Amino acid sequence: MDVLEQLRQQGVNADLLVGVRRYRERYPWQDEQALAVPQYFYDGKEVLESAIAALLAGENLLLAGPKATGKNVLAEHLAAIFARPEWTVSFHIHTDAASLIGTDTFEAGAVRFRPGPVCACAEAGGMAIFDEINMARNEALAVLHALLDHRRRLDVPGYGQLRVHAATRFIATMNYGYAGTRDLNEALASRFVVIQMPMLDEAGIARLLEKAVPDLRQETYALFAALFADLQEKAAQGEISAHAVDLRGLIAALRLMEKGIAPRSAVAMGITNQCFDPDERQIVADTVALRVPKAYAVRGKVR
Repeated sequence: MDVLEQLRQQGVNADLLVGVRRYRERYPWQDEQALAVPQYFYDGKEVLESAIAALLAGENLLLAGPKATGKNVLAEHLAAIFARPEWTVSFHIHTDAASLIGTDTFEAGAVRFRPGPVCACAEAGGMAIFDEINMARNEALAVLHALLDHRRRLDVPGYGQLRVHAATRFIATMNYGYAGTRDLNEALASRFVVIQMPMLDEAGIARLLEKAVPDLRQETYALFAALFADLQEKAAQGEISAHAVDLRGLIAALRLMEKGIAPRSAVAMGITNQCFDPDERQIVADTVALRVPKAYAVRGKVR
């Protein structure tokens, strides 16, 4: 399905869709057929409208929220909506200025500048996705200050002045409570408009599971969406940590069930065993046992 048609079916504001089409016409990508097609589309009309409006206005967008709220799914979906290639930078403690901007390299008997992902994206007019931006070191964040404000340029020693292409957009994601994360400083935070990502409800989780692992019984998606909601509630109440609230792990468990692994064993591999504290692991296992029958048919046969 065409990505804009998918938005229309979600009921996204028609004026925003017109704005997206005008953006695409003004900044056509050379080879749209080569652009990445996202595996999942974000399902949430209000969030999509807010995000699309922000990017059409030329703002930098920060997607903030806990695990399993679809931040990366939305970022990839937005790149597809605007028909732009994406450059993803995953921030960690070793991310420095050179890994963002680029560095000198020896080529054909001469020292040449090899652009990093931020330089390449800014010049090409792509969609830059900064994953876990609140894990970045100060040195890396300093690079972003000039790029993300009204100047949209950066002086690169030995390379000259990098000017950001008018089509370029910057999207950052931020989780709460991960080891190594911290609050964004005021100067950087002020360069973004922020969407606080809502938690997916059971219906939304079920739809996502169906897209990720099609061809299972319809009741299967509802059952495991309810299990995930139980785990979310226990994490919110402080009974367990966020380790078990792992949508990727749940999708992996369903794929294991497709291959013939018994449901409880599959969930143990995808979710339960991610809890390394024995007491927490037992709570998760008990929650799974209450929801998932020991013998359950994800398709036709009981396993």
